[in-house]
This record gives sequence, structure tokens and C-alpha cells, in this order.
Amino acid sequence: MKNRLLPQIGSRFYVMGILNLTPDSFSGDGLLRQADPVEAALAQAKQFAADGADILDLGAESTRPGAAPVSAEEECARLLPVLERLKAELPEMLISVDTYKAAVAEAALQAGAHMVNDIWGFRADNQMGAIVARFGAAAVLMHNRRSLAHTEIDPTLGGRDVDVHYDDITREVAEGLLQSVEIAHAAGLKDDQIILDPGIGFGKGTEQNLLLLKELDQLKALGYPLLLGVSRKSFIGYKLNLPPEERLEGSLAANAYGMLHGADIVRVHDVRQTVRVARMLEAILQA
Repeated sequence: MKNRLLPQIGSRFYVMGILNLTPDSFSGDGLLRQADPVEAALAQAKQFAADGADILDLGAESTRPGAAPVSAEEECARLLPVLERLKAELPEMLISVDTYKAAVAEAALQAGAHMVNDIWGFRADNQMGAIVARFGAAAVLMHNRRSLAHTEIDPTLGGRDVDVHYDDITREVAEGLLQSVEIAHAAGLKDDQIILDPGIGFGKGTEQNLLLLKELDQLKALGYPLLLGVSRKSFIGYKLNLPPEERLEGSLAANAYGMLHGADIVRVHDVRQTVRVARMLEAILQA
């Protein structure tokens, strides 16, 4: 299925670079720790663009397990100054905003963002679909069954979800994603605005994440472009017993597998290395 924002979906892989406008990112790259977060974000965005990123994903609230929620006002205060500078200095870049709040999405889309990346798949805020539809933006709808009751925090390896029950994880994730699609359709979105994300790491345990990744092609069969977010996540760390800063190789392996089994977009911290993997995979597939 084509996407109005990403016309080469299906013939190439897109790389989305993560800009964490937070002080508490699980990956240790929260830009609010910097003396001048706006300049730090701009520098990172320019580096990502030089490294070959297709999309920049701005997130102003940490989504790590156990993170404290942030108000819409604080989220906008962190997000909008960076977004305005990016629009001025990198006007050619596609910009996604990682939020589940309609008020934040509306402010970001008014400021020029192209995509809303909603970790709750339009389920957290019943105004989100209408906002995205009004702007004609693209939307990433993610599957998410996270609950604080199932969160476990390790001081070295970070947070993960435990004891989350699925009878058939891939089937149940597919059903949940299609329910989000129904919500999007009811709000007025067309199929060419919709991207699906299986939600690796959100309400799934380590082995469940691995199985869901292994069976990614079954989600591709739903007919929508797929975004995959596995970069530095805890299932890699717990499987390899490595902290977030040492998960590059595991992330590249998971992303390469994902791209070969249906992922059209990969959301990553390590843009330069992932772009090289994507371009090499394309060369092999097109030989």
C-alpha cells in the first residue's frame, strides 16, 4: 500500500532518526541534559540528515517503562522551539512528532510537522484522529499493552515488561492494530495516511518481542506500511546482557531482520550505521 508522505514505500527502506527532547531517555541520549537543548537537538538533527536519515522523530516525553508523565504544556515547551528551528534550517526534512496527546499533535502540525507517531494508536486521546485528519498528516499507529503492574526495572539493563499474557501474540497484535485502523478511518483518515507499528517493547516480554519480530511478515500481510522500533531496546539488552550504550550490533541485527521481513521504516538512534545496512540490503535485493 502506498503512503502519501513516503512515495517510495515498497521500493526502499526509510530510516527515522530519534531526537529525544527529554532528560530521562532510556537510551541515555536525552537532549534536555545539554546546556542548550535546542542547539543540541539542531546539531544532532543536522548530523542525522548528513548521515542519510529520511525522517526526524521528535519526542518530548519519555516512553521508557516507569517514566513520569509530562503535561501537554511542558511537552509543547520542549518540542516547539526545536521544531521551529528545524523547519527553518532543515526545510527538506520530514518531521514526525512522537506524542499521544491531541493538543501537542495539533500544535506540532500547525508548526509544520508532517507525521504523528502515536504510541497508543489513537486510543489515549479521542481527539487525536480528528486532528491528524484535519491536517492531512501521516500517522503511525502503534500497538501497546503496557501497564505499570507489569514493569520491572533493572539498574543496569533498564526497564522491561514482564508477565504479560498473550495466547497468540502476533494474531493479537494484528487485531489490535486493525482496531486502531478502524478508529483512524472513523476519524477521516485514508489508508495512504496510515503506518502501523507492532510496538516492540510496549507491553511485551523479551521472548514475546523476539517472536513478534520473527513473525513480522504476518503483520505486513495486513497491507499497511510498517514502522519498526527496536533500537537499543531492553529485549536486546536482556538477551545479550548489555546496557543501552552497547546495543548497536543487536539493534542492527534486529533492524536488518525486520527490513527483510516487512519493515518499511526503522526508527533508530544510530542513523549512520543503520542507513549503511539499509542501502546494502537494497543493493542485494535489487541485484
